Amino acid sequence: MNVTYDFSDKVALVTGASKGMGASAARAFAKAGAAVVVSDVDEDSLAAIAKELEADGARVLSVVCDVADDAAVGEMIDRTVQTFGTLDYAYNNAGVPPVPAEMADQTPEEFERVTGINQRGVWSCMRHELRVMREKGSGAIVNCSSVGGLVGGKALGIYYGTKHGVLGLTKSAAMDYAAQGIRVNAVCPGTIQTPMVQKMLDEQPEAMDEFMQMQAIGRLGQPEEIAQAVMWLCSDGASFVTGAALAVDGAFTAN
Repeated sequence: MNVTYDFSDKVALVTGASKGMGASAARAFAKAGAAVVVSDVDEDSLAAIAKELEADGARVLSVVCDVADDAAVGEMIDRTVQTFGTLDYAYNNAGVPPVPAEMADQTPEEFERVTGINQRGVWSCMRHELRVMREKGSGAIVNCSSVGGLVGGKALGIYYGTKHGVLGLTKSAAMDYAAQGIRVNAVCPGTIQTPMVQKMLDEQPEAMDEFMQMQAIGRLGQPEEIAQAVMWLCSDGASFVTGAALAVDGAFTAN
């Protein structure tokens, strides 16, 4: 059961918005009445979600942006303000999985690729989002970490390292801006039915079996369930919540 929010006259940004959890969050923000900036590197899929939201009556700005490129992120935030006048909420969701490998077999190139998007990309997004929010004295940011930000995992050290890093950035930014009316939190999704997880199910069935055994709820989470957590963290209902790492994981981390 989804809770209804009223974000009329607000502006929300979602990165990694073309599919999965990002697309679900974009839909949720639009349904709540917010103007929505959707961003991704997948131009065709991004155009499709923008067209869908516009067809439902939402005000939408679509921006193709690689979050690993700090200048491109800055331009995206500038376009957001130029188009809608401000920025109230941001869900920094863009991320990529690594090529699974034991630590000794991982490469510097793979480390740079995954870290550049998953961790540095979140830092760049926050850096530019916060300069707008700081000027207006309000705002809420939600970063997408993972249960991998709370635990370790075999053959996924690069990915888990970035997701731990996201939590460090989140907590530090929350402390920097709590007195300035800006809240910064993170969601830590468990195993969610997304294209990325489907790829892992297809390519690493044994690893996914292990994940599912630890997810006590006994099913995959749905992208809409993460979107609802993001919406709550942005809402006035979470007005005293900042610096939190909210596990939305079917009791995975309760083990």
